[in-house]
Amino acid sequence: MNAWIQALGLSGLKPLLLALVLPPLPLLLLALLGAWWLRRRPALGWGLLLAGSGLQWASCTPAGADALAEALLHPPRALEHAERLSSLPPGRGQALILVLGGGRVEAPEYGGVTLNALSLQRLRYGIRLSRQTGIALAFSGGRGPGMDEGPSEGALAARIAREEYGHALLWVEERSRDTQANARLSVEQLRGQDFGRLILVTHDLHQPRALRNFERARDAAGLAFELVPAPVDAPERDAALEWGDFLPSPAGLARSRYVLHEWLGWLAGA
Repeated sequence: MNAWIQALGLSGLKPLLLALVLPPLPLLLLALLGAWWLRRRPALGWGLLLAGSGLQWASCTPAGADALAEALLHPPRALEHAERLSSLPPGRGQALILVLGGGRVEAPEYGGVTLNALSLQRLRYGIRLSRQTGIALAFSGGRGPGMDEGPSEGALAARIAREEYGHALLWVEERSRDTQANARLSVEQLRGQDFGRLILVTHDLHQPRALRNFERARDAAGLAFELVPAPVDAPERDAALEWGDFLPSPAGLARSRYVLHEWLGWLAGA
């Protein structure tokens, strides 16, 4: 499906399409449809109204978003024992930390575009892991749909890492526009290099789709490195729920939207 979208030249419409299918719009329309049916078919009307309203409430809560993530994506938990990542059996080569870009934003205060919040979170965690373990750090990210001007995510990441964190990147990949290209072009960079483990840094909800793409690219290239997920923003293991987790919040809605975005991407083969 993702190939069809690209072949039809509709990649630039992805933001609009996602706005139409992700909460809150579909659930609001469901509730409005229920209200319209109240006088004609009260049972159906009330059912649709309550379903739309209830699902809208749940999608805005942290508890609802996390439950949705577990049901649809099964994202990996936070990385433990990071200090062990650099230890590979003899003959297996070295490890490499690879951060995947998450987008750019216009930022007049920085004189143009800069990395968005997702990219900055990932880069910061990648730098932390690199310093903890002594493992080299790389970054993959080009220019997303509709943003063809200005520096790539990779160029921005290299500059931010150097100027703001005093940390150099081993290499950057600057041509990718999506997760599939992240994987394909990054694996091309690894050809002929002595790496036996790739530590993949991206958000927990993005990890399942990213890992699938990297596994496919690795196998297609005939390489045999180990893939280790290093998720960003993963919930605490076995954390007890609090009453606030059942109240609507912007963060809860944003996470629910992210879950469904990744699930739709998974179904589309993106």
